[in-house]
Amino acid sequence: MQKTLILLASAAAATATPILATTPIAGRWITEEKTAIVTIGPCGAAICGRLTTLLKQPPSGPPVDSNNPDPKLRQRPLEGLVILSGFTEKGDDWRGKIYDPRSGKTYKSILKRDANGTLKVQGCIAFFCRTQRWSLVTR
Repeated sequence: MQKTLILLASAAAATATPILATTPIAGRWITEEKTAIVTIGPCGAAICGRLTTLLKQPPSGPPVDSNNPDPKLRQRPLEGLVILSGFTEKGDDWRGKIYDPRSGKTYKSILKRDANGTLKVQGCIAFFCRTQRWSLVTR
């Protein structure tokens, strides 16, 4: 009888434990330098992020993807450009790729929403990562 009660209590505790899921990252985020707003959301089966607003534009006109390694893509506007692609949940963070239009390079990337609501954005080469913190746009 006592073994049965222990087994029932253990089973109840196991089923009452909430399943931990990765914190959602969808939304509009302002970059650390406050130069752009990136909108993150579903893109097919994965998550992606698009430069939706450039907050600082040069007087020469709308900026283009001039550093892209593919010459055919160098005239496409930066506004609307997908810079985060293929993100999927991996444990307590999101993993995919980030494109840096300043360098024209694509890096492995890790995204994680902090407890204070900021988005930790990492671009990595091997084990070396550069980190930024983006803030959620509330209006």
